Amino acid sequence: MTTTVAGKTPRPSPERREPRRGGSGWKRRAPLLPALVFTIAVTQVPFLLTVIYSFQSWNLVRPGSRHFVGFDNYVDVFTDSQFRVAMVNTVLLTVVCVFVSMLLGLGLALLLDRAFPGRAVVRTLIITPFLILPAAGALLWKTTMFDPTYGLVNFLFGVEVDWLSEYPLASVMAQVVWQWTPFMTLLLLAGLQAQSKEVLEAAQMDGAGRWRTFASVTLPQLARYLHLAALLGAIYIVNSFDAIYLMTQGGPGTASTNLPFYVYQRAFEGFDIGQSSAMGVVVVAMTLVVATFALRLMFRSFDVSGGVK
Repeated sequence: MTTTVAGKTPRPSPERREPRRGGSGWKRRAPLLPALVFTIAVTQVPFLLTVIYSFQSWNLVRPGSRHFVGFDNYVDVFTDSQFRVAMVNTVLLTVVCVFVSMLLGLGLALLLDRAFPGRAVVRTLIITPFLILPAAGALLWKTTMFDPTYGLVNFLFGVEVDWLSEYPLASVMAQVVWQWTPFMTLLLLAGLQAQSKEVLEAAQMDGAGRWRTFASVTLPQLARYLHLAALLGAIYIVNSFDAIYLMTQGGPGTASTNLPFYVYQRAFEGFDIGQSSAMGVVVVAMTLVVATFALRLMFRSFDVSGGVK
């Protein structure tokens, strides 16, 4: 462009030059580099070593036995009957605990969404189990709830049952559900409070009852939060270790053994580094597959660019 002034030769106007952002971008990212390096060092490097160990036969009780065996460890993993039992227990534990805790969390969220005296105190009390350390919660249930002589469960039902011996997996499920129900409650309560009050009032004016309003308005609004709760719950519950280690030790036999505990047994009780590493790689791969499908489902409900659909 040129500027014209009477009696003067037109001259080009100075063009705007956008500042170079290359250097400023690196300056903004530079403070994050130590955190990135630390994260890679404590997560990816150990996993890379685990993959390398999974192709070796290495038992710590046999010095000099370390040698390359290829995929033999993976073949042994998939032909191991105890590994299949642990996989079934893991799937059963994860599915049941996520479903029951979500169902209980939805019921508690619906109750806490109503106004009543002392609601803030009740909310604080309900989230308390989630704030307790998993190890402390497992010991609490083992010694206080399921003790065959002094346990509160036997006292309430008037029976004499050794729950941890006769129903080990169900006992672990009860503790995990107790631990994770508050998290589901808080997440679903946030979804309930995010729904539009005008829509609820319009449904009431149209003559819709409580069940109809819940099924047609509230539940579709909560779908994205239910997906998120299921994803986060499954990721954490599938790695449950404290409850099984402290309550049942995976027993009796393998009745309550899940994959993380079985990997621990092979690595730290059997001292078999090669096979335990192969099991760890298989578990991580299966978890990534499940998490990928769950994330795709969640991204359909949530706008990844920053909003909610």
